[in-house]
Amino acid sequence: MLSIVVFLPVLVALALAALPASSDPRRYTVPWVVTGLAQLALVTVLWLQLPTVGYGFVEQVAWIPSAGISYHLGVDGLSLPLVAMTVVVFTAAAVYSLREGRRPKSYVLLFLALQTVSVGVFVALDLILFFLFFDLSIVFMYFVIAGWGHGARARSAALTFFLYTFLGSLALLLGFILLYLAATPHTFDIPALAAQNPLAAGGPVAGAALLAIGLGLAVKTPLVPFHTWLPPAHTEAPAAGSAVLAGVLLKMGTYGFIRIAMPLLPASWRQFAEVVVVLGVVSVIYGAVVALAQTDLKRMVAYTSVNHMGYILLGVGAAGLVAQSDAQARQLATTGAVTQMVSHGLITGALFLLAGSLHDRGRTYDMSAYGGLAARTPRFAGLFAVAAFASLGLPGFSGFIAEFQIFTGALAATPIATAVAVVGILVTAGLFLLALSRMLLGELRYPDAPGTPRAFPDLRARELAAVVPLLLLATVIGLAPRFLLDVVEPASRVVNELVAR
Repeated sequence: MLSIVVFLPVLVALALAALPASSDPRRYTVPWVVTGLAQLALVTVLWLQLPTVGYGFVEQVAWIPSAGISYHLGVDGLSLPLVAMTVVVFTAAAVYSLREGRRPKSYVLLFLALQTVSVGVFVALDLILFFLFFDLSIVFMYFVIAGWGHGARARSAALTFFLYTFLGSLALLLGFILLYLAATPHTFDIPALAAQNPLAAGGPVAGAALLAIGLGLAVKTPLVPFHTWLPPAHTEAPAAGSAVLAGVLLKMGTYGFIRIAMPLLPASWRQFAEVVVVLGVVSVIYGAVVALAQTDLKRMVAYTSVNHMGYILLGVGAAGLVAQSDAQARQLATTGAVTQMVSHGLITGALFLLAGSLHDRGRTYDMSAYGGLAARTPRFAGLFAVAAFASLGLPGFSGFIAEFQIFTGALAATPIATAVAVVGILVTAGLFLLALSRMLLGELRYPDAPGTPRAFPDLRARELAAVVPLLLLATVIGLAPRFLLDVVEPASRVVNELVAR
């Protein structure tokens, strides 16, 4: 069943590839939407039948046995919420793209392939299989940005994205090989490596493995100072591409820290947890302050992603600092980090889709070009305000639940770093309030409006159908998070027990 969830999109892509080219985008986008809904139904079944402890729906077949590589899939409370979030974000992107008129066949085929590898990353239980899905996501997103991005700079932004993240993936592979060589017998199997703990004594090899894996994941996350590929990639990507890039692909980095770095290198993780905390706090403050200085809406949201990913690193780093002293604190911090991944995927995906809707009408992301949209486009204004308040961590939304857990779990271990990180929330609140004031309030302004502006319609049905479910889910998690926390907490407890060995 798990293989069906993973490969259903690429099977649909193969079927669509056999169709003759057509100018009607719905010939391709409607099957994409249906695929996402079918995946979501399957994920719901997985959620309802997930075992409380350990991996569920495990599939393992020898792939390259001489090298210790297998086709090994499975889900637990850390991965299944991210699988569900991935499917929801891709389905929202599909609905948003129903009228995509630029080479719709190639567009949908690329996104379907990207959908398969994105789900694959979160269910892979073999390091090489994880690396394969991880690397292919870079390739497919490169073509999305280069082929459907905005303006002449799209290819340059796509190339920068590819080179940065591909270099990071090579470092990741080096770390995987060091783990493989340290294991007896040699294996790339994640549960087997966690059980063996081949680098339990720490030392130079363990430190080198953590450095290589951490570098590869930090680029993908991205953390400061490895973040410079992110703003141009988001600015030039199409709206659906930005939603998937921020909502899903960034989580591959943070998920890798929890699934691979923490349980497979516990001694080194504890040793260098303070460095992880510092990198997280720097990303929190830097991302918020730089976002505050932006006049481009998309770049502003991109920098808030750096800020929000920093909170996740603060949480997992703090879990390493209290690994052998406070079980409740480390579980809170780790659970909060996973919740933040889900929350950020939903909220930031909605923000980028709303930014794309604005660009479709005004042909610019410059916030100073707009004004008075609350009176002219009340549906857009209302949803953008909800997304902004959700992103800044207002109580009642998923971001508050996540950040509260992270700060509570981290406070005892690293009070100064936690206090500094809280400042990031204040800056984030300021930048979103400033954006709301610039675009929604004041006199009516339009990007091309010397005299008589052209029509500036409010959100259409497909745009509402794409954005509303994302924000609705973020609200449900914020008001009734138990259904998510009941799944995440047992798995985070297992990871933290491995880190504390």
